[in-house]
Amino acid sequence: METLKILDKKEHINWDYDEEADVLYLSIDKPQKALGVDMGDGIIVRYKEKTNEIVGLTIIGIKQRTLNAIRH
Repeated sequence: METLKILDKKEHINWDYDEEADVLYLSIDKPQKALGVDMGDGIIVRYKEKTNEIVGLTIIGIKQRTLNAIRH
């Protein structure tokens, strides 16, 4: 895979949390169609196929991860 382009700090991050599924969706600027790469451990990086630009991140089980981190 070619190098992925990392976001510029000037970008705006949008987020949405699905409480029932315990999933946090982070999007750079407006949410958009993208390919996802499963990084393992419930982390998915989303990117534009044509430009290899990262456009989002999905974290599965964010609430449980946070609670586990606080308890330890």
